[in-house]
Amino acid sequence: MTLALESVSRAFGGVRAVDDASFKVEAGEVHGLIGPNGAGKTTLLNLISGLLEPTGGAISLDGRRIDRLPPHRIAALGIARTYQNIRLFCALSAADNVMVGQHLRRKAPFWQALLMLPSSRRERQRARAASEAVLQRVGMSERAQSQAWMLSYGEQRRVEIARALAAEPKLLLLDEPTAGMNPPEAAAVARLVRDVAREGRAVLLIEHNVRLVMELCDRVTVLNFGKVIARGTPAEIARDPAVVTAYLGEGA
Repeated sequence: MTLALESVSRAFGGVRAVDDASFKVEAGEVHGLIGPNGAGKTTLLNLISGLLEPTGGAISLDGRRIDRLPPHRIAALGIARTYQNIRLFCALSAADNVMVGQHLRRKAPFWQALLMLPSSRRERQRARAASEAVLQRVGMSERAQSQAWMLSYGEQRRVEIARALAAEPKLLLLDEPTAGMNPPEAAAVARLVRDVAREGRAVLLIEHNVRLVMELCDRVTVLNFGKVIARGTPAEIARDPAVVTAYLGEGA
């Protein structure tokens, strides 16, 4: 699995939120996307997942162009994501929210579910068991039946990660996955992300916890004002003068 961005741009009027960005994410890799606020990181994830179309450049998954596909087709190709602003169904339980993430993996047609046929019931039972297994993986099994609105911010984050994993993606896009979490919770998410990569999936994550990024990621891409200003290993990024200047200012 290879995600490739080639000279990708996105303009809003006269503002270039993403400006000629190029990088690759490979299978089994945790790839960090960092940069100051307003650098264009979430816009880039929206371009990859199809919520926005580029105004220039190309995005491909395993050599296939995806930048003109609608979001549901991109998801079907194996890309799942979380959001900077959590998007759970508040009235549904944590388990039901995770089951929503499995809709692309379920084969029974709607009419079978409507008629409650045995095949549909069996598939729903399998989906329920799978959702509970994913919730256990993210440390949320005891809250599986709690409605989403009753969960803490950090718990909602973990449910959203579980929903994305339920889609069995090739590429997992995580937008600030540890926001609102205490250090032990964030460390648990970091371990989960590393385990996901060991399974051969690719992970592209936005994270403001730079220390976590440097400890977790195999490679890092740095954005500033929509442009890629650095790419490399965490060690290379940490000593790059352009990165230091972007975070700390010209006098750093």
